[in-house]
Amino acid sequence: MSNDIFEGFLNDFSKQNPKELKILIIDNAGFHASKNMTIPENIKFIRIPPYTPELNPAEKVWQWIKERVAMKFFEDLESLKKKITEMITQLKSELIKSITRYELYTKAFLSEFSV
Repeated sequence: MSNDIFEGFLNDFSKQNPKELKILIIDNAGFHASKNMTIPENIKFIRIPPYTPELNPAEKVWQWIKERVAMKFFEDLESLKKKITEMITQLKSELIKSITRYELYTKAFLSEFSV
């Protein structure tokens, strides 16, 4: 990953429902440094503190997946792939919200972006 790739992602993401405000929770990965990037106006960041992967929503989703496949026996690699594919197709908006919701994010959003 690089700043250029991340900036390209942000530009493409910005174009989906362009009137929608998009809030991204990001960690301190080097490519998240936004000093030399142009951030689209409809994207805002909430940065999590250093060394707090437990606050990263992506980590919560991975944990949800791992809880359902770790220490389980699968006949073969195809069976494991099928199980993971089934779980990924279950990840609709409401389920993702229930897995990743933190009161901390709501408070950060309201303090940073409320009018």
